[in-house]
Amino acid sequence: MINYKYSLFSLAFTALVFTACQKLEDRPLELITEEYLWDSKDSLGTNASYFLNDIYAGLPNGYNRIDGNLLDAASDDAVPSADNTAISRFTNGGYSALVNGDDAWGSNYISIRKCNLFVQNFPKVNLKKSDPAIFIQGQYWKAENRFLRAMFYYELIKRYGGVPLLGDRVLTINDDLRLPRNSFDDCVNYIVSECDAISGDLRPDPIPAGDYGRITRSIALTLKAKALVLAASPLNNPGNDIGKWRKAKNALADVIRTGVYSLETSFANVFLVRKNNEVILAYQRALTFDVETNNAPVGYINGTTTSRGRTSPTQELVDAFPTRKGLPITTDLKSGSNPTGYDANDPYANRDLRLDLTVFRNGSRWLGREVETFNGGRDRPGNSTVQTKTGYYMRKFMADFSNGTAYSNQTHNFPIFRYADILLLFAEAKNEVDGPGTGADSVYTYLRAIRARAGILLGTAPNTYGLTDGLRADQMREQIRNDRRVELAFEEQRFWDLRRWKIAEQVYNKPLHGIRITKTGTALSYQVETLSIPFQFFAPRMYRYAIPYSEISKNVNLTQNEGYQ
Repeated sequence: MINYKYSLFSLAFTALVFTACQKLEDRPLELITEEYLWDSKDSLGTNASYFLNDIYAGLPNGYNRIDGNLLDAASDDAVPSADNTAISRFTNGGYSALVNGDDAWGSNYISIRKCNLFVQNFPKVNLKKSDPAIFIQGQYWKAENRFLRAMFYYELIKRYGGVPLLGDRVLTINDDLRLPRNSFDDCVNYIVSECDAISGDLRPDPIPAGDYGRITRSIALTLKAKALVLAASPLNNPGNDIGKWRKAKNALADVIRTGVYSLETSFANVFLVRKNNEVILAYQRALTFDVETNNAPVGYINGTTTSRGRTSPTQELVDAFPTRKGLPITTDLKSGSNPTGYDANDPYANRDLRLDLTVFRNGSRWLGREVETFNGGRDRPGNSTVQTKTGYYMRKFMADFSNGTAYSNQTHNFPIFRYADILLLFAEAKNEVDGPGTGADSVYTYLRAIRARAGILLGTAPNTYGLTDGLRADQMREQIRNDRRVELAFEEQRFWDLRRWKIAEQVYNKPLHGIRITKTGTALSYQVETLSIPFQFFAPRMYRYAIPYSEISKNVNLTQNEGYQ
């Protein structure tokens, strides 16, 4: 049985996604009724628009959303700095049908129910027919609502596989609630068909600044492409049907062909400028500095608030970043040469510039001093303070406070879809369908564009931007996967990539590592150390979430995912 707990205005106007639309209530909130909400005399659809804005609030909001931790702390990219956190259940086998820190079943079905209430009731609102702009606005709202519903189903299927599809129904306790699951392919086809159906009714691109955050035609194309990539990936395509990859490739090409998006010149600006060329869809947040206080190193104090340093990136993530030449951090000790430019005695020099924009490491500058993660340093004091377990802290998404004295409010919209992800997915799909290729339309073109923006040095052929011509498809596949890891770190991509690629059991079930730095006088020595943290993956059941026991126990037709009770 789906959880249908619902409040007519569950966020009571004040938590609307679009803060610019705030309006004082004109009657006590406890007196709001359905007749008031779907008022036939509300010719501007004001109340209905507030209801739709509340649905937008159900979009993925990222950052420290699971018991104060990032989802990436359940991948090989990071670990939680604190002990016994809910996120650890994903790496110690502790999540089940009874316990799941990322229980998305109830929240997404609540949002789907709201969408269906909108479908059912919005026709009652008689929009001002004499004003074409208001009528067109109503068409936009209906299409946006259908997109949001498809998005919530996407969030469900990447966690659970096939789920019950409700269509436009708003079920009540008098209905038969013993709904079976639809197949995964049924759900993907539904999402794709919804995106196709509403495409022409959504706002065209580019969207005016005042409507930024609303769903547009290109955003619908992006959701369609993401769903088709999920369907083509090994987890859901064990037979490697190239036709599925071809559909994904074509859908991704449609997004690229719109010409609406491009890579930002500055990697940092992608996350700090509210409206930019690269972000396709982001969760619209108020201006805050909560990302900084939650994740910056623990030795920094902003006013009376000490930074919490909740996220500890792993050595595995740090080592994934290449050198400025775009080459892996290996050294040819036998020949005495070092073609990559990497020096184990100065491990952060001559590295991909994204490293210092993604990770705080010893020597990074922040709030007027250098980060100290050496043993006994201010950011790794070794006392009872919750602190880094790895010698690193997360830096991504934060503004440049290197020489500041205090944090200030910043844009921290969580990126749900962005163009670099689309380029990397297109490269992935193209590689599966056509191989790496050569020339201007090869897979190399898309990876090199992202590497060039990152500041990787051009080099000379055949090693342009660190990518060697003539790679086999399997070699290119591994390259794409590493480039995704580096570019999209902490954006809730790695966790899902490991599952859709069906390589989680190879990545997990082995130790994770950090760096131990000893300071003697002014000299620093570096020692990679093994973390004593469980990092397990019980295949095959952990490729899917367990459907909550509360739902299974009430619905005999709702089958549980393999391996769960």
